[in-house]
Amino acid sequence: MTAEPTDRARTPLLTLITQESLDRDYQAAASRRGPEQPASRGLRAGVVVVVAAFALLVTIAAVQTQANSDVDDQSRSALISRIESRRTSVANLQEAAAQLRTDNLNAEGRLRDLGARYGDVQARGATLGALSGFEAVRGDGVRLTLDNSPLASSSDQIRASDLVLVVNALWQSGAEAVAINGQRVASTGAISTSGDAIEVNFRGIAPPYTILAIGDQGTLSSRFVDSGSALQFVAAANQFGFSWDMENEDDLRLPAAPASLQRLRYATEKTNPKGDGGGPP
Repeated sequence: MTAEPTDRARTPLLTLITQESLDRDYQAAASRRGPEQPASRGLRAGVVVVVAAFALLVTIAAVQTQANSDVDDQSRSALISRIESRRTSVANLQEAAAQLRTDNLNAEGRLRDLGARYGDVQARGATLGALSGFEAVRGDGVRLTLDNSPLASSSDQIRASDLVLVVNALWQSGAEAVAINGQRVASTGAISTSGDAIEVNFRGIAPPYTILAIGDQGTLSSRFVDSGSALQFVAAANQFGFSWDMENEDDLRLPAAPASLQRLRYATEKTNPKGDGGGPP
């Protein structure tokens, strides 16, 4: 009894060899692909993840760069604005400094003018003080010594009017300041008689009378003896026996008149002589 040949047995040998050969190749390829397939998919997935992450980072970096760019632009604009503002402030300060320098120069000029005017006022004040008697003075001049006769009676003694003649003669001769027995003859003072005593600036003085006068020695003595007041005094001296002597002095010091004499006692308003109701002419 023979068995029927199977399909394998009926297949031609060449075809069988070819099919088996192909099957084995497929199996070998399949066996090679089988274990590597998951790894390839995992690798591709990792690459995709890396690429996505990189893209995300690039996107974030781009967005951040854009944001930083906006911030930088704002900061730059703010900085430029501040620079321009400070530049304007500096220009204003420089202009103000230039104006202050100009004002300072003008103020210095005015100060010099005021200093010159102040010096002139001081000089005028010193001159007026010397002439009025309310400023102590020092300089060369003459000394006159007057005294009564040793045998003179009370009616033959030097009187206040005689001293007035001598002082007037000194003024006429160019004297700048006069003092009698240490009492400065002032514009508001007086040489007067109180009973039998003579007073200068309301202070009593007694003989001998020493009269100091500051002025030019070269002309003061010569002009004195030629003045009308001096001639009247010399006539009285010869009549009543007064003694008098004049000598030059190189360094005389005359005190100021008492400050109480500077007090204003009365004043009158000067009106317009035209009678038009206006102020002083």
